[in-house]
Amino acid sequence: MSLRFAASDRSTIGVEWELQIIDPATLRPMPCAPEILAELARAHPAHGRIHAEMLRNTLELVSRPRRTVAGCAEDMGIALDMLAPIVEAHEAVLVGSGTHPFVPPASQGVSESERYGALVDRTQYWGRQMLIFGTHVHVGVEDRAKVLPIGEHLLAHLPHLQSLAAASPFWDGEDTGYADNRAWIFRQLPHAGLPEWPEDWDGLEALTESMMRAGAIKSFNELRWDVRPSPGFGTIEARICDASSNLLEVRAIAALTQCLVESASQRLDEGLSLVRLPRWFLAENKWRSARYGLDATIVTSPDGEQAPLRRSLSSLVTELRAGGAATGVRR
Repeated sequence: MSLRFAASDRSTIGVEWELQIIDPATLRPMPCAPEILAELARAHPAHGRIHAEMLRNTLELVSRPRRTVAGCAEDMGIALDMLAPIVEAHEAVLVGSGTHPFVPPASQGVSESERYGALVDRTQYWGRQMLIFGTHVHVGVEDRAKVLPIGEHLLAHLPHLQSLAAASPFWDGEDTGYADNRAWIFRQLPHAGLPEWPEDWDGLEALTESMMRAGAIKSFNELRWDVRPSPGFGTIEARICDASSNLLEVRAIAALTQCLVESASQRLDEGLSLVRLPRWFLAENKWRSARYGLDATIVTSPDGEQAPLRRSLSSLVTELRAGGAATGVRR
């Protein structure tokens, strides 16, 4: 099958931010997203920036495709301003975190959607546990031949993003001991977690076709990988991060993701190699960063070399600045 990769300007960026609707008196989720969205549509009929999500207690804020993180943050700020009086009228507040800390996850209402209804029907118990919230970042890639190599580069730096955003230590009233418990809940869905993709785009098309023929998926979007191409947008999408608690954190996660993609793109243009780790190292790093957050020690090379994550993250930021990635995305 043909998996068309849409045209997209290099290193443009878009952000999706999932927020919980919370009763400030009880700190419990409120299943009033449909009512809030209906009122929002009447007040701002062409807003296009705020959407329903799987659960009725969730709103998703979506930026437009932008050239800068500041532009995405501006979109998010406008969305929050539009929502503020409506959410306040419902005696609610919006909260960002990877999970809700204490309510039973299966007690939350699912949005009226054929897609979500089918997911819960198929996955049963685990589908009813999806009381989780994330920040997703899309970055434009101008050439589909670059997409999978850049994806591998992002996977090698997945613990940096994951640990920086980790905000889900509690689950159903329990302290899980994990900085990012959301990652382990989400991976229970089919085809979620670390990707198993081939070497090139032709192979990805063949993989998608075979999975559809086998009845494993109905569309490419059902591949819920931590990092995945988004053919319809012409982007690579990082999906590993817990929902940020504030807009400043959203900006930090978005900026790091954008710089990682631009840095990888620059290296490919120069004929240089990208960091690529064996799959079991990627899995080990994901577990370590989920368990220990920024206190983790991660594998940094195919030879098994290790480094404290805080030090590795600091070195990465210095490298991105020195290499011009930060300059490359300020257009």
